Amino acid sequence: MGTLGKAIYTVGFWIRETGQALDRLGCRLQGNYYFQEQLSRHRTLMNVFDKAPVVDRGAFVAPSASVIGDVQVGRGSSIWYGCVLRGDVNSISVGSGTNIQDNSLVHVAKSNLSGKVLPTIIGSNVTVGHSAVLHGCTVEDEAFVGMGATLLDGVYVEKHAMVAAGALVRQNTRIPCGEVWGGNPAKFLRKLTEEEMAFISQSALNYSNLAQVHAAENAKSFDEIEFEKMLRKKFARRDEEYDSMLGVVRETPPELILPDNVLPNKVPKTA
Repeated sequence: MGTLGKAIYTVGFWIRETGQALDRLGCRLQGNYYFQEQLSRHRTLMNVFDKAPVVDRGAFVAPSASVIGDVQVGRGSSIWYGCVLRGDVNSISVGSGTNIQDNSLVHVAKSNLSGKVLPTIIGSNVTVGHSAVLHGCTVEDEAFVGMGATLLDGVYVEKHAMVAAGALVRQNTRIPCGEVWGGNPAKFLRKLTEEEMAFISQSALNYSNLAQVHAAENAKSFDEIEFEKMLRKKFARRDEEYDSMLGVVRETPPELILPDNVLPNKVPKTA
C-alpha cells in the first residue's frame, strides 16, 4: 500500500471512530449522571490494510465469526459461530460446500522451523468439526477433520481421509486417502469404510442446507421475528390424543415449515 493508500485508510479510520468520539463527548456533558456503555468493535469481515476477505454471496458467515485479511470463501461454504479465520501474514482459501464448525480456528504461517511460508488451503465439501485448529496446512476435497483436532504446519490431508476427534497431527505429516488417523501424536488407525466415505459427502451437504436456514434467520428483521413468535404460539402443537378428544385439527402455516432438504429423513409431500 502506497502513501496515498495509507492516507485514505487513515481518514476512513478517523471517520469510523467519530461515533465513539461523540459518545465520549456526550458522557462528559452528562457529568455525574452518565453511564458508559462499551461498544463492540467486532466485525465479521475485516481487512488488514489492502488484504480484504472475498466471500461468495452464496456462502454463510455467522455474525459472531471473524474472517480477517487475505481469506477466500467459496460458494455454499459455511463459517459457523465463534470461528476465526485470520489471513494476516499469509492467505487462507476455502473451497465450495465446506463447513467450518463453531469455535474453530484457521491461521497461517509466515515462518517456522523448516523455513517455509505456508498458507492454509481447505478444499471443497470438507467438514471441519467444532473447535478444530488448522495452522498452515492443506486439506483436500471431501476430507474430514474431527472435533477438537489440531493440524500443525505443513500437514497434508488427502481426499477422503479422516482426522479423528482430539487428534494432534505433527508438522509435515501426510495423511493418505482413505485412512483414519488419531491420537496424540496422530498415527494411522485403520482404513475408512465405504459408508464412512459416503458420510463425509453427506455431512458437507447437510451443513450446506442447514447454513441456508441460519442465513435466512439471521437476515430477519425484528418485526419478522416477533410475527413468527406469534404464529408459533398460535399454532403450537398439542398431544394428538388431546386434540382428537376435542375434535381439533391443527395445520402448520407455511411460514413455519422447514425446507425438505434440511431434514434428511423428511419425505417430501406430494401434490
